[in-house]
Amino acid sequence: MPLLITKFLKNYFRKSEIKNLDDPMKKFLITGLGNIGPKYDNTRHNIGFKVLDTLAREEKLAFETQKLGDITTYKYKGRTLILLKPNTYMNLSGKAVRYWLEKEKIPVENLLVVTDDLNLDFGMLRLKGKGSAGGHNGLKDIEAQLNTSNYARFRFGVGASFGRGRQVDYVLGEWDKEEAAALPERIDKTIQAIQSFATAGLGNTMSSFNGK
Repeated sequence: MPLLITKFLKNYFRKSEIKNLDDPMKKFLITGLGNIGPKYDNTRHNIGFKVLDTLAREEKLAFETQKLGDITTYKYKGRTLILLKPNTYMNLSGKAVRYWLEKEKIPVENLLVVTDDLNLDFGMLRLKGKGSAGGHNGLKDIEAQLNTSNYARFRFGVGASFGRGRQVDYVLGEWDKEEAAALPERIDKTIQAIQSFATAGLGNTMSSFNGK
């Protein structure tokens, strides 16, 4: 093969590889919602953090504290997943989400927010591509910062076993023994859904995991 053609092909494939690495449609921001600090680690409200911590541990990834959150990068089947745990506290989560979407040049359709949901029974999973915040302050702030409610959110059911006026105590309370025993399997299922979102897309993932 003539030398000029060989050089051309090498440069072509090298540029193609670089283009693929930079392809915004292959990059995702996976945000787990929670509150920072040891006292919140095992609370229901921190399920978003717990899911990402489990994924990182299984894949031997280390989070680094950067601007507005703890960050690590997860490579999966040709996709790049930026895992984000905002350190702004739950009610100001949107600032971190907006910053990292812009910094990493990730389209909003490739954003997935993992959060707790009082309206679902414990362990029930529900993925939606848009919708209301449902009274969740973290989702409210994300919607306000992005100026849209059209982003994917993965709701992890925590149930509503609390008396009148005890909602805050409940979500900031720790899992009971039965929940704690069932949690690992439910978290593994959530991780599978995250992987599916990045590879199979929103619609297929909804069909495969909602209500499961």
